[in-house]
Amino acid sequence: MSAIRSLRKGVDLLGSKSVYLQSAPVAANGIGRQLPSLLSRSPRAPASGRPLARYTARTASLPQTAVRYASSPASSGPLRQTQLYDLHVARGAKMVPFAGFSMPLQYSDLSHVESHHWTREKASLFDVSHMVQHSLSGPGAMELLMKVTPSSLDKLKPNSSTLSCLLEEGTGGIVDDTVITRRGEDSFYFVTNAGRRTEDLVFLQAEIDAYRKANGADSLKWDILEDRGLVALQGPLAASVLQSLVHSEGVSAAEADLSTLYFGNCRSLHLTLPDGSATSQPILISRTGYTGEDGFEISIPTEGNPSLPQQVTELLLSRPDEVRLAGLAARDSLRLEAGMCLYGSDISTAQTPPAASLGWVVGKDRRDPAAATFNGASAILPQIASPAKTLSQRRVGFTIEKGSPAREGAVLVDLNDESRTPIGVITSGLPSPSLGGTNIAMGYIKSGLHKKGTEVGVLVRNKVRKATVTGMPWVESKFYRPKA
Repeated sequence: MSAIRSLRKGVDLLGSKSVYLQSAPVAANGIGRQLPSLLSRSPRAPASGRPLARYTARTASLPQTAVRYASSPASSGPLRQTQLYDLHVARGAKMVPFAGFSMPLQYSDLSHVESHHWTREKASLFDVSHMVQHSLSGPGAMELLMKVTPSSLDKLKPNSSTLSCLLEEGTGGIVDDTVITRRGEDSFYFVTNAGRRTEDLVFLQAEIDAYRKANGADSLKWDILEDRGLVALQGPLAASVLQSLVHSEGVSAAEADLSTLYFGNCRSLHLTLPDGSATSQPILISRTGYTGEDGFEISIPTEGNPSLPQQVTELLLSRPDEVRLAGLAARDSLRLEAGMCLYGSDISTAQTPPAASLGWVVGKDRRDPAAATFNGASAILPQIASPAKTLSQRRVGFTIEKGSPAREGAVLVDLNDESRTPIGVITSGLPSPSLGGTNIAMGYIKSGLHKKGTEVGVLVRNKVRKATVTGMPWVESKFYRPKA
C-alpha cells in the first residue's frame, strides 16, 4: 500500500477533468491527474509532460472514478504540515498541496526521472506521514475488521500484515485500500489514505459505534495515531542501510537481523543515533512499500520526543551516496510500473475487489456464502465464482504505441469502430522511466476484451492510438521473501 494520490484543483494543480470523474473522495497514495503539468513547472523536469486532454462523451457502463478537489470541505483551510516539513524545505523540495498537506513533489538535486531510477538502483526515502495510522484493539477487534474487510485476518500471525480493502455494506464497493498488521491476539495496526481521511473515519466510526452498541463500550479501543511520523525507505540498498543503524543492545541477534524480517512482517527496534545512544523509543519497522522494490515503512512515535521523526530521517539520509529523498512524482511512476492501484483513480466505491482485479484480497476460507460475513459478500462472491457472467468490465494494463502518453480519463475505443463508441477508460498512465519512456497505463475495459494481447484504441488528443492489453506489473516486484 502503502501507499499517494491526486493533486488538487483550486490550487492550480488540477486542470481539465475527465468526463468519467465525479466530485467525490480521492486517495492519498499518489499523484494522479496533473502530474505532467506539475513536472513541467518543476526544476529539471522532463519536457514531455503535458496536461490531460478533455473529453465530452459519457457512458454509464464505464467506471465512475471518484476525485476529491483541494477546495472540497475535506481539504479546505490551511494546509497541514508533516513533522518533516522544515527538512523538506531545507533540502530544496518543491512543495505542493496534496491531500490537505504541503508535500514534496520532488527535490532540487534530482529530477523526477532521476529520482525514479535512484530508487530502482539504490534507495530513496519518502515522507508518508500524511497517511493515517490507526490502532484497534480489544476482544472485538478481529470480528470488526473481518466484517469491514474480506481478508482472513484470523490467519495472520502476530507482527504480520496483509493488503486489504475496506468495503461498503451492501454494495461491496471499495471504501479504501489499507495494509492491516496483526500486532497481537486482539490488537491491530493499520494505515489508510490521507485523501480518504474524512470518509474513512466516518465509515469506521459508524461501524465501531454499531459494534460497541451490540457488544459493549469496552469491546473495542480505537486510536488514530496522530503523534507518529511515517517514512518509507525503498530500493535495493534499503536493507543494508537500515541494518547498519539497528541498535542491537538488549535484543537477540535474530531480532536485530533484518534478514529474518520478510515482506509483510514487522518488528519494533531502536536505531543508533550518531552519539552511539539508542533512539528514545522503539520504531515500528514494516517490510513493505508502494514501489515494487524491497523496502520498509517506518512508523516513528513522537511522544516525549517530537523531534524523533527528523532524527530518524537524518540518520537514514546520512549516507547520501546510497539514500536520497524522493517525492510524490517518483512515488507515482514507481507504483504504476509495479501495477499498484491508486485510490480515486484506479479504485473507488464504484468498484468491488473482483471488478478491480483484486479478488485475491478475499480470503479463500471466506468465499463460502454460508459463512461469509463481510460487507458486500452477497455482491462479491458471485463475481469471484462467475466473473464472465457478473463483471461488465475489468481492470487491466496497457502498453501504448509511441507518442504522447494516455493519461487518466483517456477513452478506450474499438480500433475498427469509426464512431468511437467508448469501451473503457484509462485510470492511470505515463511514460515508464524504467522502460525507456514506453507508454504504460492501467484502466477498465469491457469484459471479453481484457485478455492479454488484445489490441484496442485509445483517444489521445482526439487521435486514436493503438493500445495492447498487457500483464502487470511492467517491472517485476522485488519483495523480500523466504527462499523456497
